[in-house]
Order: sequence, then structure tokens, then C-alpha cells
Amino acid sequence: MPIRHFLSVSELGREKLSSLVDRSLAMASEGGRRAQPLKGKIVGIYFRRSSTRTRTAFTVGALHLGASVIAYGPSDLQIVTGETISDTARVLSGFLDALVIRTNDPIDEMEIFAGQNDMAVINAMSQNEHPTQAIADLVTLREEFGRLGDLHVLYLGEGNNTVAALALAISQLPGMQFTVVTPEGYGLDPDLLEKAAQMAKKNGARVEQHHDMNNLPKRVDAVYATRWQTMGMPKADPNWLELFAPYCVTPEIMSLVSKPSGTIFLHDLPAVRGGDVLDEVIDGPQSRAFRQAQHKLSSAMAILESCLADK
Repeated sequence: MPIRHFLSVSELGREKLSSLVDRSLAMASEGGRRAQPLKGKIVGIYFRRSSTRTRTAFTVGALHLGASVIAYGPSDLQIVTGETISDTARVLSGFLDALVIRTNDPIDEMEIFAGQNDMAVINAMSQNEHPTQAIADLVTLREEFGRLGDLHVLYLGEGNNTVAALALAISQLPGMQFTVVTPEGYGLDPDLLEKAAQMAKKNGARVEQHHDMNNLPKRVDAVYATRWQTMGMPKADPNWLELFAPYCVTPEIMSLVSKPSGTIFLHDLPAVRGGDVLDEVIDGPQSRAFRQAQHKLSSAMAILESCLADK
């Protein structure tokens, strides 16, 4: 059986996506009563960029499932001395059962790593997409509302890799709606937005984007924000903060878009307090940001299990 990679949430399909969300939620409720389906497996953790939640989640998750872990820093593999990625992948695939990769570069590098059939390759964030985050986001919504169908998520901020993954995920789930509101020039890549919109039309979902903070939807189920500087990367425009300032999630914005039955606040963290969100929101009763962070663990475990348990 060819090994299953996890590179983009768009490759999953509705049934597999729903199954991963269900499994993640089940794992979150298991506590310490976990089986170890990955006993004897070896998972490499190759992070070329900083990470608090995702790296810890995959490391702890692999250990919980019985696997052994090898960690590689950005300068640890001979890629930095000129060895090709394909040669590195061929070698590592003889040692490892899975390689979890984070980079701030395009997904092309991961696709080269995935050019062999002996080692699963898992995208723990690339420039294009953060698919494991999308699973944690959906698990948080499912836990909170008991369903995913007919939920409306409003996103405010930059159209970054987290938003890209969530758009591709929501576009596969019937009845869900995702409204992305960004500063002009900082939205989702047009090709990805079109892809998500077409998938949504096919699946009975809705994904749309605009740039007007005076035209926010009302009675949404969740408001989502991310750090405006993905991975702390600077922006070319020296005045970019002036464009982003109106997109800070404040109690007033939460009040404006909330529904009487309750609207939650989500954030993939790290948050820039006083920037993308105010303390009163992220620490307030509507916030599920830190529960969402905990679901990084259960989603990492579900992804690892899906890729490796029946290899």
C-alpha cells in the first residue's frame, strides 16, 4: 500500500476530513487511557522555523501513541551543505516511518520529500498552507457546537497560510460558511480563493472574501484572528500597521457580530495582544483560543495515526 502523506487539507475529501475531526475529538476525551498503535514506529520532527504548539503537539502526540521521536533543527540535515532534498528523502525513508516538516517556504520542498513511498510526510506548516491547524480549528468548533454543518466563521486579518487551510477545509463541509475580511492587498491568494469557492459550491458550503470592515456579517458562530505577521515575517509596506489597525478584534466587534445564543473567539496563537486582538477578548468568556491550542495535540495524534497505524 502506498504511504499516505498529509500535505494539503484539500486532498482529504469530505469523508476523510470528517473522520479526522471525529477521531481528534475522541482522542481529546480519552485522557490517559490511550492505546499505542504506533509502538515501534519512528517519527522525525524537522522544523526549519520556530514553533511552540505544533512542534510540541507532534512530539508529545507521537510519544503518546507509542512512537519514538528524532528532532532535527534547521541546520541539522545535509540539505544545508548541498545534498538534494530527494537524496535526503531517500535516505531518511530507510530510517523513519514519518517526517513532520515545518517551513516558511512554498510546499514544493515537502512534495519532493513525499516523492518516495516508504515514509509519510506531514505538512506542519508551509508558506501556502497550515493543514494541521485547520483540523484543530474544526475540532474546537465541533466540540463547542456539537456539529459543523450550518456554522458561520468570520475571519479578520491577513489572508495567511492558516486562513488558506481553513478555507479549503470549510469548503468541503456542507452547510458551513466562511467569511474572510482582510485589508486590501493582504487577502488570500486569488487562485486558492477560487479553488475554495469552487469546492464550496460543489459541496454546499460557502467561502467568500471582502475588505470592508463596515460590512461585517451578523450573528456568526465564531470570530477568528491570527497574528498579522506570520512567523514574525516583516512586511514591505512601512505603513502596513495603519491598514491592519481596524481589524483588531475588540469587544465592540464581538458584540456587533455575535448571536444571542453565543459566539466564540478563536486564535491560532501566538497572539499579539493589543494588535490582532485585545486582552478583553482573548481572555474573555467567549474565547476558546487556549482550548483550541490543546486540540493541536489531539489533531496531531489523529493525523499521525491515520498516516501510520495500518502501514
